[in-house]
Amino acid sequence: MSDTPTLTIREVARRTGISAPTLRMWEARYGFPVPGRLSSGHRRYSADEVERLREVARDRDAGLSLAAAIDRVRRSAEEVEPSIFAGLRRRRPALVPYLLPKRTLIGLSHAIEDECCARAERPLLVGSFQRESFYRDAEPRWRELARTAELAIVFADFPARRDVGGGLVELPMTSSAPLAREWSLVCAARAYGACLAAWERPGQTAVLDAERVFETIWTVDKALVREAVGIAAGLAAGLAPELAEQLRAAAEERSGDSEDQLELATALTSRMVAYVGSSREGALPTPHTARPA
Repeated sequence: MSDTPTLTIREVARRTGISAPTLRMWEARYGFPVPGRLSSGHRRYSADEVERLREVARDRDAGLSLAAAIDRVRRSAEEVEPSIFAGLRRRRPALVPYLLPKRTLIGLSHAIEDECCARAERPLLVGSFQRESFYRDAEPRWRELARTAELAIVFADFPARRDVGGGLVELPMTSSAPLAREWSLVCAARAYGACLAAWERPGQTAVLDAERVFETIWTVDKALVREAVGIAAGLAAGLAPELAEQLRAAAEERSGDSEDQLELATALTSRMVAYVGSSREGALPTPHTARPA
């Protein structure tokens, strides 16, 4: 959003003629609008977001379906984010990152992947591995994950795009790209969604690999997970436009109701404890979930 989000949901409802319950429903179902959040969890909207809502209302009056109107407005305003972490923080300034070592991130990632597999859905999977060598260590696991996924996309400093087969695609990024400092995992299914994004702090060349630390956020908020898929689609568009369209279309199909977010967070946390234990180094951060208006 180009301006500071300061408007309450009641003010937005008054300015647009769209009721507050309808705005909440659109956000939960379509990931639109995209309000900021105060530390209390209350929504705050920008003037730009109000104008986008008015555009949706005009398009609906002109005969477009709600989904088509939202998609048109979203595409017209879409910006290619430099990374998933940066994009989510920009959309949710109140998200609090936790400083975690790499070994803990491995546990968090495996927990998200395993919970996704246990639900026997066909998810969208996106992973960012920084360097190809890191991905090759995890490649056998990702090949297994891709077998039951609708689409699995991996970003790393690969020399070129490679379609591995079975829905798994490797997409290259330059070593100077912001995404090259990032560890991300997005899992979006119809009744389950989770996203982890972590940014590696600079100045760790002399640190043991397992001790490298990352500023980390993770969420089961379905609207935010859909935002993460959209950011990944933007990152993929220049390399594989057909994959970007497939990501967006599949994410739209997954815009219906999901499981209770507290239940999802509880299920994931149980798996995470099994992976990282309850030591001080492996203390688990609290996930971001949807909060009241």
